[in-house]
Amino acid sequence: MEDNNCQIIRKDAKNCFVESLNDAFKIGKIHFNFATYDLSRPSGSRQTNNVAIYIPVDEFMELHRKLICGQLNFILNQKKKSGDSAPIYQTLGGTSAKRLKEMKKSREDGKSVSRLASIIVGQKSDFLFVADSGPGEENEKGLIVPKFGNKPENHVAVSMTFDALSELILVTHAHYQAWLCSMYVARIKEGDKL
Repeated sequence: MEDNNCQIIRKDAKNCFVESLNDAFKIGKIHFNFATYDLSRPSGSRQTNNVAIYIPVDEFMELHRKLICGQLNFILNQKKKSGDSAPIYQTLGGTSAKRLKEMKKSREDGKSVSRLASIIVGQKSDFLFVADSGPGEENEKGLIVPKFGNKPENHVAVSMTFDALSELILVTHAHYQAWLCSMYVARIKEGDKL
């Protein structure tokens, strides 16, 4: 759990955290890193799970819109009243077996790595921001479909209040907007047409 120069904001829960990073803006993604840790383990080997989630910018912007217009709060209250446990938001991603091989990080089983992130209504807090990863298979559209059922290899569930999730989304959005503006300014200075 070293300091990360790319870190925008970090939200902690019991023995876990989610952090937003600025290192994937240039590829059109918002990077959230999820981790669990065990403080009883020796320093340097405390991390027990880690899942990197890359949310497409357009999906993240829609999540931001739902937050600022009040829709996210409305959905949260409706789901709490009805006992609906379906995710408020969910995204699939991953790395294909072919890409893993190119990176010399192939899995022993030869499968792809599937990653799944969900925002669900919590029982003891407003939300659980959950990240899972494990074996997956690439479908005909190039999507990495999970093949781990309800037993992921890595699982991190960060309990969050409405305010904590809002802060995570709002601060990340502000940093993305700043980065986007800086890219436009750089292109104008270079004489490129927008």
